[in-house]
Amino acid sequence: MLHFYIVGKNITEKIFETHKVYGKIKTGTPVGLRVDHVYTQDATGTMAWLQFEAIGLDSIKVPLAVSYVDHNMIQSNYMNADDHLFLQSAAAKFGAYFSKPGNGISHQIHLERFAAPGKIALGTDSHTPTGGGIGMIAIGVGGLDAATVMAGAPFELTMPQIMRIKLSGKLHIPWVTAMDVILKILRMLTVRGGIGKFLEYGGPSVKDLSVTERATITNMGAELGATTSVFPSDERTKFFLKAQGRESDWIELQADEDAEYESSIEIDLNSIEPMIARPHSPDNGVPIRELAGTKIDQVCIGSCTNSSYQLMKSVASLLKGNSIAKDVNLLINPGSKQVYEMLSREGLIADMIAAGARILECSCGPCIGMGGSPGTGQVSIRSYNRNFKGRSGNKDAFVYLASPISCALFALKGEIIDPRDSGFSIENPDEPSTFLINDTILIPPVKDTSTIKIIKGPNIKEVPLKEPLPEKIESEVLIKLDDNITTDDIMPAGSAILPFRSNIPALSEFVFSNLDNTFSKRAKEAKSKGGGIIVGGENYGQGSSREHAAIAPMYLGLHAVIAKSFARIHRSNLINFGILPLCFSNSEDYNKIKKGDRLLLKDIEESLTGNQTYTVYNLTKNYSFEVFSNLNDREKEIILNGGLLPHTKKRFHVI
Repeated sequence: MLHFYIVGKNITEKIFETHKVYGKIKTGTPVGLRVDHVYTQDATGTMAWLQFEAIGLDSIKVPLAVSYVDHNMIQSNYMNADDHLFLQSAAAKFGAYFSKPGNGISHQIHLERFAAPGKIALGTDSHTPTGGGIGMIAIGVGGLDAATVMAGAPFELTMPQIMRIKLSGKLHIPWVTAMDVILKILRMLTVRGGIGKFLEYGGPSVKDLSVTERATITNMGAELGATTSVFPSDERTKFFLKAQGRESDWIELQADEDAEYESSIEIDLNSIEPMIARPHSPDNGVPIRELAGTKIDQVCIGSCTNSSYQLMKSVASLLKGNSIAKDVNLLINPGSKQVYEMLSREGLIADMIAAGARILECSCGPCIGMGGSPGTGQVSIRSYNRNFKGRSGNKDAFVYLASPISCALFALKGEIIDPRDSGFSIENPDEPSTFLINDTILIPPVKDTSTIKIIKGPNIKEVPLKEPLPEKIESEVLIKLDDNITTDDIMPAGSAILPFRSNIPALSEFVFSNLDNTFSKRAKEAKSKGGGIIVGGENYGQGSSREHAAIAPMYLGLHAVIAKSFARIHRSNLINFGILPLCFSNSEDYNKIKKGDRLLLKDIEESLTGNQTYTVYNLTKNYSFEVFSNLNDREKEIILNGGLLPHTKKRFHVI
């Protein structure tokens, strides 16, 4: 008699099974998924909504879409204000919610007001996995992926490996926080450790973490390169949703005891001490005690990573009755209007102000280089998620990452100090049983949109398109780059550049400007001679989901990127805009190429539709080498059509 053993399922498999449209839930194979939520933020959202409009449909085809404003908040001229008006009118026209400036950061608001266990969400920001803290699959994507899903297409991804992270032991509260946990994991796994993976948390200590603590950990899973991270949905999840007035959104969601994973690690929370990430990478972490005594100039507390009500209340308790050090500048940006208003009603904002803090509006702010830039050579400690060189708005500053608790103590002392040796007392507040619900600046969609007009200011330009893939590419190597090049390196942020996000011709002037300020000029010159090729190292395009890091180079004539490996979102964005992502068959060939070399690829379509191996001829040095692409069938079609937008318009018969 035969006995069949049915293997248990993990959380990811359970959610995917209820959302699968096509494909197999098998590692390494494409799977198409039905999506419940799509949300955008303004730095990426203008392009996403322009792309949706270009598809030619009258309304969104997903259950929920939200357009948030949280990045481009400084209104020093007409451009950001015009973008906000465009986003509000587009959301109204196409049936989405609109979150007005001042309402807060997309990830935190979505966690508070919309995120639900068992759902799938896409967001046009790499920190969308914040929603994994509530038990949902939340994935950061480029704007064009979001637009096509809002148009009704399934979301396709290659089924990733599932890594289990088992949490055991107890945190040394209050001085060790969820931020210290993820900084420890980053130190262990590095910024490449999560590439091609979903991280699924479990173990006996999960129950000790609140939803917002879990969200801190899943938020920074993006820094590991992970596609997303997810926690179970349990009684702590139910408590949070009930406090938000959304208990009906709760379902229990746990991995089966015999669920299988491709890999697993265990983290003993008891062994974690206060951590800090040194410049210029989130995985460059050490225990704080190793840097004790280092003088500091600036402290920033908040962002989508660490501005929950509980954390902010703890920070306020440290600052109350004390004053920040005379040479320190302390900036605090609450993550949402909900948190800001609750703190205000309890007098906690007054305690922060009295201590010398500058209270910023509820936005990304200094995290994205939108104000709050440190001075030349200054040390800035931030409770944010990224400390890439130049991201703060000043490439000559030194940015560290630490928990809000540690940051507050540093501000008071004027130097890095082990929190356990501070001598300060701190309140460790309970999770609130009721949050203040005030959705006055969260505008819901309306039924009749016939009279609504989409408003576009003079800085908003149409989406540029690429021609279909040529049969051969003969192009110059425009730039050669090292490992871990970020999308901040490719397409910088900051208050001078972000306002051009809906104007690709203007934005293209800044491509690689922090690394090579001649790039844009040389790319334009090369465009008339066959376009350009970029050569990169490992993990090319890590960091933000900003598709502008693909659109602007495409506009400048980029045909291909040859790298040792790619970060997931940027690879998708390159494909979406018709740029071939190619990998060295032999990584040693990377060392032979120089900037300015002229490369030739022939019979591209034959190679693409065949074994995906290409011979590259270096015409300058008279040798050849092999590269490969690992595109699935859908990605091949997208490349052949010149990108996802023309591919989608074909699918919906909109020409």
